[in-house]
Amino acid sequence: MEVWPLARVLSRILSLKKSACGGALVTTSPSRFLSSGTTVLQGNVSRSYFSTGPPVTESTDLVYSSHGDPSQVVQLETRKLPELKAKRTYAILPDPPAVGGNEGVGQVLEVGSQVQTVKVGDWVIPRDAGLGTWRTAAVFSEDDLVTVPSDISILSAATLGVNPCTAFRMLSDFESLMPGDTVIQNAANSGVGQAVIQIAAAKGVHTINVVRDRPDLQQLTDRLRAMGATYVIKEEMLRKPEIKDIFKAVHKKKTKRKATANNNLNNTVYLIQVYPKPKLALNGVGGKSATELLRHLQTGGTMVTYGGMAKQPVTVPVSALIFKDVKVRGFWVTQWKRDNKQNEEALHFMLKELCTLIRAGKLSTPSCTEVGMKDFHKALDNAMKPYISSKQILVM
Repeated sequence: MEVWPLARVLSRILSLKKSACGGALVTTSPSRFLSSGTTVLQGNVSRSYFSTGPPVTESTDLVYSSHGDPSQVVQLETRKLPELKAKRTYAILPDPPAVGGNEGVGQVLEVGSQVQTVKVGDWVIPRDAGLGTWRTAAVFSEDDLVTVPSDISILSAATLGVNPCTAFRMLSDFESLMPGDTVIQNAANSGVGQAVIQIAAAKGVHTINVVRDRPDLQQLTDRLRAMGATYVIKEEMLRKPEIKDIFKAVHKKKTKRKATANNNLNNTVYLIQVYPKPKLALNGVGGKSATELLRHLQTGGTMVTYGGMAKQPVTVPVSALIFKDVKVRGFWVTQWKRDNKQNEEALHFMLKELCTLIRAGKLSTPSCTEVGMKDFHKALDNAMKPYISSKQILVM
């Protein structure tokens, strides 16, 4: 597959309804991505060479003129690009109609004379949300971009900036997790949820993963277990007494074969593994699901809410606050990036750690489905369907 200079991830509701839960669409394209006063990103390149063609003057964009149902408000348009400036400027913010998209990876085609932090050929991702990445070309300031290594897959780079970063920060910033600790989360099949499973497994942390019941539940369970999930359970299981058994003793039977002169004898050994009650709960759903997560936290534990797919408020039992002293926090990775805008070391350390896991095969991208950019309505429709775990890839 070509290195498309700009791969982007569209939010599940295209950021038009301000969903708080990760993305559902990714775009890949042989396209160009320009960076204002500074950096130009171009497609039609492969991993092994960089194509220098005539200047790009136009971009094909997915544009929305108002907030609402993506299938109704998103349109495909061709628009002219602004010229590069010789001085550093802020990112160009288009007046409505605006280009959507918060994530993606681009390759630098051209830079302005005063650019210092990126160079031609670099892979870059947006530093902040709202950059408008659903396009084949763009002009941005170098201050709006962060370089990423080009030795990871395009899909990994394109989806690096939000979901894996959200998972990494929540596993790092709220509780001191040690190998053998337990984390419980809902929305476990989401992009964030899958990243949580893999990053936690790499740290030796157990995960109890809650998903909604669905026709392909066993297939989903097997996939999450293959990623490193300790347990995958249905929402209904959270409300049943049996859930407490998980945090007691788990008996695993291991059979050893012992050969004798006459026959083979089997010796059965029972290994007991104990999972402590969760120190950390991650809530991407809200409503009753969040309340149930709280019930299973250990005393002094923390629940972090990063999304609200159920569109219902989080209700905290008084007893959890008084008798268990649980902490209830919120997290938005965009705000973390803004708060740490001057702390380049923190951002680059996080991206370095995530890329190390990717190279080691310990952090993979969610399953993806490729759709041509002209068929973007099909991708939007698929992204809005229930029980769809696959990200939609727009190929331009």
